[in-house]
Amino acid sequence: MEYVGELFALLTAVLWSFSSFIFTTVGKRIGTIQLNIYRLLFASVFLLLTFFIFNIKITADPVQLLYLSLSSLIGLVIGDTFLFKGFDLIGPRNTLLIMSINPAIAAIIAFFALNETLGVFAILGMIVTLGGIALVILDKKQNENSRFKITRRGLLFAFIGAAGQGVGIIFAKLAFVHGDIHGLVATFIRLAFATIILFPLTAILGNFKNPFKIFIGEKKSFWLIILGSILGPYLGITFSFYAIIYTKIGIASTLMATIPIIMLPLSVWIYKEKLSWKSIVGAFISVAGVAILFLH
Repeated sequence: MEYVGELFALLTAVLWSFSSFIFTTVGKRIGTIQLNIYRLLFASVFLLLTFFIFNIKITADPVQLLYLSLSSLIGLVIGDTFLFKGFDLIGPRNTLLIMSINPAIAAIIAFFALNETLGVFAILGMIVTLGGIALVILDKKQNENSRFKITRRGLLFAFIGAAGQGVGIIFAKLAFVHGDIHGLVATFIRLAFATIILFPLTAILGNFKNPFKIFIGEKKSFWLIILGSILGPYLGITFSFYAIIYTKIGIASTLMATIPIIMLPLSVWIYKEKLSWKSIVGAFISVAGVAILFLH
Protein backbone atom coordinates (compact mmCIF):
# COMPACT_ATOMS: atom_id res chain seq x y z
CA MET A 1 0.00 0.00 0.00
CA GLU A 2 1.51 3.31 -1.09
CA TYR A 3 2.27 5.93 1.58
CA VAL A 4 1.26 3.61 4.43
CA GLY A 5 4.42 4.53 6.36
CA GLU A 6 3.71 8.23 5.94
CA LEU A 7 0.13 7.71 7.18
CA PHE A 8 1.35 5.91 10.30
CA ALA A 9 3.84 8.74 10.96
CA LEU A 10 1.14 11.43 10.76
CA LEU A 11 -1.21 9.42 12.97
CA THR A 12 1.64 9.09 15.48
CA ALA A 13 2.05 12.87 15.58
CA VAL A 14 -1.67 13.45 16.17
CA LEU A 15 -1.93 10.78 18.88
CA TRP A 16 1.13 12.03 20.75
CA SER A 17 -0.16 15.61 20.60
CA PHE A 18 -3.40 14.69 22.38
CA SER A 19 -1.72 12.31 24.84
CA SER A 20 0.83 15.02 25.76
CA PHE A 21 -1.90 17.31 27.04
CA ILE A 22 -3.45 14.43 28.98
CA PHE A 23 -0.13 13.46 30.57
CA THR A 24 0.63 17.08 31.48
CA THR A 25 -2.61 17.24 33.45
CA VAL A 26 -2.01 13.89 35.19
CA GLY A 27 1.67 14.63 35.89
CA LYS A 28 0.71 17.70 37.92
CA ARG A 29 -1.72 15.59 39.94
CA ILE A 30 0.32 12.47 40.78
CA GLY A 31 3.93 13.30 39.78
CA THR A 32 5.90 12.62 36.61
CA ILE A 33 7.68 9.47 37.84
CA GLN A 34 4.43 7.79 38.88
CA LEU A 35 2.88 8.85 35.59
CA ASN A 36 5.67 7.29 33.53
CA ILE A 37 5.44 3.99 35.42
CA TYR A 38 1.67 3.55 35.21
CA ARG A 39 1.28 4.64 31.59
CA LEU A 40 3.90 2.03 30.59
CA LEU A 41 2.27 -0.61 32.77
CA PHE A 42 -1.23 0.00 31.40
CA ALA A 43 0.01 0.07 27.80
CA SER A 44 1.83 -3.26 28.38
CA VAL A 45 -1.39 -4.81 29.67
CA PHE A 46 -3.29 -3.54 26.61
CA LEU A 47 -0.68 -5.14 24.35
CA LEU A 48 -0.87 -8.48 26.19
CA LEU A 49 -4.65 -8.48 25.70
CA THR A 50 -4.10 -7.72 22.00
CA PHE A 51 -1.69 -10.66 21.70
CA PHE A 52 -4.23 -12.96 23.35
CA ILE A 53 -7.16 -11.80 21.19
CA PHE A 54 -5.30 -11.98 17.88
CA ASN A 55 -3.07 -14.94 18.83
CA ILE A 56 0.18 -13.03 18.26
CA LYS A 57 3.30 -14.82 19.48
CA ILE A 58 5.95 -12.86 21.37
CA THR A 59 9.14 -13.82 19.54
CA ALA A 60 12.46 -12.00 19.17
CA ASP A 61 16.06 -13.16 18.96
CA PRO A 62 18.69 -12.15 21.57
CA VAL A 63 20.16 -9.38 19.42
CA GLN A 64 16.76 -7.81 18.85
CA LEU A 65 16.05 -8.05 22.58
CA LEU A 66 19.30 -6.22 23.26
CA TYR A 67 18.56 -3.44 20.76
CA LEU A 68 14.99 -2.97 21.99
CA SER A 69 16.09 -3.02 25.64
CA LEU A 70 18.66 -0.30 24.96
CA SER A 71 16.04 1.65 23.01
CA SER A 72 13.68 1.30 25.99
CA LEU A 73 16.24 2.32 28.59
CA ILE A 74 17.41 5.39 26.70
CA GLY A 75 14.13 6.42 25.07
CA LEU A 76 11.43 5.48 27.60
CA VAL A 77 13.13 5.32 31.00
CA ILE A 78 15.49 8.28 30.64
CA GLY A 79 14.05 10.22 27.71
CA ASP A 80 10.37 10.13 28.66
CA THR A 81 11.01 10.82 32.35
CA PHE A 82 12.74 14.06 31.43
CA LEU A 83 10.12 14.71 28.76
CA PHE A 84 7.37 14.72 31.39
CA LYS A 85 9.48 16.95 33.61
CA GLY A 86 9.63 19.32 30.67
CA PHE A 87 5.84 19.14 30.28
CA ASP A 88 5.46 20.14 33.91
CA LEU A 89 7.93 23.06 33.75
CA ILE A 90 7.60 24.65 30.31
CA GLY A 91 4.42 23.01 28.99
CA PRO A 92 3.74 20.38 26.32
CA ARG A 93 3.89 22.80 23.38
CA ASN A 94 7.34 24.18 24.20
CA THR A 95 8.68 20.78 25.26
CA LEU A 96 7.59 19.09 22.07
CA LEU A 97 9.01 21.97 20.07
CA ILE A 98 12.40 21.19 21.64
CA MET A 99 11.71 17.53 20.82
CA SER A 100 11.71 18.43 17.13
CA ILE A 101 15.50 18.34 17.24
CA ASN A 102 15.57 14.60 17.98
CA PRO A 103 15.79 13.70 14.25
CA ALA A 104 18.89 15.91 14.07
CA ILE A 105 20.33 14.14 17.11
CA ALA A 106 19.53 10.79 15.50
CA ALA A 107 21.22 11.89 12.27
CA ILE A 108 24.39 12.97 14.10
CA ILE A 109 24.55 9.69 16.02
CA ALA A 110 23.92 7.70 12.84
CA PHE A 111 26.79 9.62 11.20
CA PHE A 112 29.25 8.49 13.86
CA ALA A 113 27.82 5.09 14.82
CA LEU A 114 26.35 3.80 11.56
CA ASN A 115 28.57 5.63 9.04
CA GLU A 116 25.54 7.36 7.51
CA THR A 117 26.35 10.44 5.45
CA LEU A 118 25.70 13.92 6.81
CA GLY A 119 25.52 16.26 3.83
CA VAL A 120 24.92 19.95 3.29
CA PHE A 121 21.12 19.63 3.58
CA ALA A 122 21.44 17.78 6.87
CA ILE A 123 23.60 20.51 8.39
CA LEU A 124 21.35 23.24 6.95
CA GLY A 125 18.28 21.48 8.36
CA MET A 126 19.79 21.37 11.85
CA ILE A 127 20.58 25.09 11.72
CA VAL A 128 17.05 25.96 10.51
CA THR A 129 15.44 23.75 13.17
CA LEU A 130 17.50 25.31 15.95
CA GLY A 131 16.67 28.76 14.54
CA GLY A 132 12.94 28.08 14.75
CA ILE A 133 13.27 26.83 18.33
CA ALA A 134 15.34 29.87 19.29
CA LEU A 135 12.67 32.18 17.84
CA VAL A 136 10.09 30.70 20.20
CA ILE A 137 12.35 30.46 23.26
CA LEU A 138 13.53 34.05 22.95
CA ASP A 139 10.03 35.43 22.43
CA LYS A 140 9.54 37.35 25.68
CA LYS A 141 5.97 38.35 24.80
CA GLN A 142 4.87 34.74 24.39
CA ASN A 143 6.63 33.75 27.59
CA GLU A 144 4.77 36.46 29.50
CA ASN A 145 1.35 35.52 28.10
CA SER A 146 1.69 31.75 28.46
CA ARG A 147 0.66 29.84 31.58
CA PHE A 148 3.97 27.97 31.27
CA LYS A 149 7.19 29.97 31.72
CA ILE A 150 10.32 29.01 29.80
CA THR A 151 13.17 28.26 32.22
CA ARG A 152 16.70 26.95 31.78
CA ARG A 153 15.86 23.88 33.86
CA GLY A 154 12.79 23.13 31.76
CA LEU A 155 14.74 23.57 28.52
CA LEU A 156 17.49 21.24 29.80
CA PHE A 157 14.95 18.55 30.71
CA ALA A 158 13.26 18.88 27.31
CA PHE A 159 16.64 18.61 25.54
CA ILE A 160 17.56 15.46 27.50
CA GLY A 161 14.16 14.03 26.55
CA ALA A 162 14.83 14.84 22.88
CA ALA A 163 18.28 13.25 23.04
CA GLY A 164 16.81 10.12 24.62
CA GLN A 165 14.18 9.84 21.89
CA GLY A 166 16.77 10.40 19.16
CA VAL A 167 19.09 7.69 20.44
CA GLY A 168 16.19 5.36 21.24
CA ILE A 169 14.85 5.38 17.68
CA ILE A 170 18.29 4.40 16.33
CA PHE A 171 18.35 1.23 18.45
CA ALA A 172 14.71 0.48 17.56
CA LYS A 173 15.57 0.73 13.86
CA LEU A 174 18.54 -1.63 14.36
CA ALA A 175 16.19 -4.26 15.82
CA PHE A 176 14.06 -4.21 12.66
CA VAL A 177 17.09 -4.13 10.38
CA HIS A 178 18.52 -7.17 12.14
CA GLY A 179 15.50 -9.36 11.32
CA ASP A 180 11.73 -9.65 11.09
CA ILE A 181 9.80 -8.78 14.23
CA HIS A 182 6.15 -7.89 14.76
CA GLY A 183 5.66 -4.18 15.45
CA LEU A 184 3.40 -4.83 18.44
CA VAL A 185 5.90 -7.29 19.89
CA ALA A 186 8.69 -4.73 19.56
CA THR A 187 6.50 -2.16 21.31
CA PHE A 188 5.69 -4.57 24.13
CA ILE A 189 9.35 -5.46 24.71
CA ARG A 190 10.25 -1.77 25.00
CA LEU A 191 7.34 -0.97 27.32
CA ALA A 192 7.76 -4.06 29.50
CA PHE A 193 11.52 -3.55 29.89
CA ALA A 194 11.02 0.10 30.90
CA THR A 195 8.35 -0.91 33.44
CA ILE A 196 10.60 -3.60 34.94
CA ILE A 197 13.42 -1.07 35.29
CA LEU A 198 11.33 1.79 36.71
CA PHE A 199 9.50 -0.13 39.46
CA PRO A 200 12.57 -1.23 41.48
CA LEU A 201 14.44 1.98 40.64
CA THR A 202 11.73 4.19 42.13
CA ALA A 203 11.49 1.89 45.15
CA ILE A 204 15.25 2.17 45.75
CA LEU A 205 15.14 5.95 45.38
CA GLY A 206 12.17 6.14 47.73
CA ASN A 207 9.84 7.64 45.10
CA PHE A 208 7.43 4.71 44.79
CA LYS A 209 3.89 5.42 45.91
CA ASN A 210 1.08 2.95 46.55
CA PRO A 211 -1.09 3.06 43.38
CA PHE A 212 -4.26 2.19 45.32
CA LYS A 213 -3.79 5.18 47.61
CA ILE A 214 -3.04 7.42 44.61
CA PHE A 215 -6.01 6.44 42.48
CA ILE A 216 -8.59 6.22 45.28
CA GLY A 217 -8.19 9.96 45.66
CA GLU A 218 -7.47 10.57 41.98
CA LYS A 219 -10.07 8.58 40.05
CA LYS A 220 -10.04 11.15 37.25
CA SER A 221 -6.27 10.73 36.92
CA PHE A 222 -6.71 6.96 36.65
CA TRP A 223 -9.03 7.22 33.65
CA LEU A 224 -6.89 9.94 32.07
CA ILE A 225 -3.82 7.68 32.30
CA ILE A 226 -5.82 4.86 30.70
CA LEU A 227 -6.82 7.15 27.82
CA GLY A 228 -3.34 8.63 27.47
CA SER A 229 -1.74 5.16 27.56
CA ILE A 230 -3.94 4.02 24.69
CA LEU A 231 -3.23 7.09 22.58
CA GLY A 232 0.49 7.40 23.37
CA PRO A 233 2.49 4.28 24.36
CA TYR A 234 0.01 1.74 22.92
CA LEU A 235 -1.03 3.21 19.56
CA GLY A 236 1.56 5.99 19.23
CA ILE A 237 4.72 3.90 19.69
CA THR A 238 3.28 1.04 17.63
CA PHE A 239 2.38 3.36 14.75
CA SER A 240 5.84 4.96 14.92
CA PHE A 241 7.39 1.51 14.50
CA TYR A 242 5.25 0.80 11.45
CA ALA A 243 6.19 4.23 10.12
CA ILE A 244 9.93 3.44 10.20
CA ILE A 245 9.27 -0.03 8.76
CA TYR A 246 7.29 1.11 5.71
CA THR A 247 9.16 4.32 4.90
CA LYS A 248 12.60 5.82 5.35
CA ILE A 249 13.50 6.84 8.87
CA GLY A 250 14.10 10.41 7.68
CA ILE A 251 10.63 10.76 6.16
CA ALA A 252 8.99 9.15 9.18
CA SER A 253 10.90 11.37 11.61
CA THR A 254 10.00 14.48 9.62
CA LEU A 255 6.27 13.71 9.63
CA MET A 256 6.30 12.75 13.30
CA ALA A 257 8.10 16.03 14.01
CA THR A 258 5.01 17.98 12.88
CA ILE A 259 3.77 17.71 16.47
CA PRO A 260 4.77 21.35 17.28
CA ILE A 261 2.44 22.54 14.50
CA ILE A 262 -0.40 20.29 15.64
CA MET A 263 0.12 21.59 19.18
CA LEU A 264 -0.56 25.22 18.20
CA PRO A 265 -4.38 24.99 17.81
CA LEU A 266 -4.57 22.51 20.69
CA SER A 267 -2.81 24.98 23.01
CA VAL A 268 -5.30 27.68 22.05
CA TRP A 269 -8.23 25.31 22.52
CA ILE A 270 -7.15 23.59 25.76
CA TYR A 271 -5.09 26.24 27.57
CA LYS A 272 -6.63 29.32 25.93
CA GLU A 273 -3.12 30.53 25.10
CA LYS A 274 -2.69 33.65 23.00
CA LEU A 275 0.02 32.70 20.54
CA SER A 276 2.36 35.36 19.20
CA TRP A 277 3.34 35.39 15.55
CA LYS A 278 6.92 34.49 16.55
CA SER A 279 5.84 31.26 18.26
CA ILE A 280 3.71 30.25 15.27
CA VAL A 281 6.43 31.06 12.71
CA GLY A 282 9.05 29.41 14.92
CA ALA A 283 7.10 26.14 15.04
CA PHE A 284 6.75 26.04 11.24
CA ILE A 285 10.42 26.91 10.76
CA SER A 286 11.47 24.08 13.09
CA VAL A 287 9.41 21.52 11.19
CA ALA A 288 10.73 22.90 7.89
CA GLY A 289 14.23 22.43 9.25
CA VAL A 290 13.50 18.78 10.01
CA ALA A 291 12.23 18.34 6.44
CA ILE A 292 15.41 19.94 5.01
CA LEU A 293 17.47 17.66 7.23
CA PHE A 294 16.44 14.64 5.22
CA LEU A 295 16.52 16.09 1.72
CA HIS A 296 18.82 14.29 -0.74
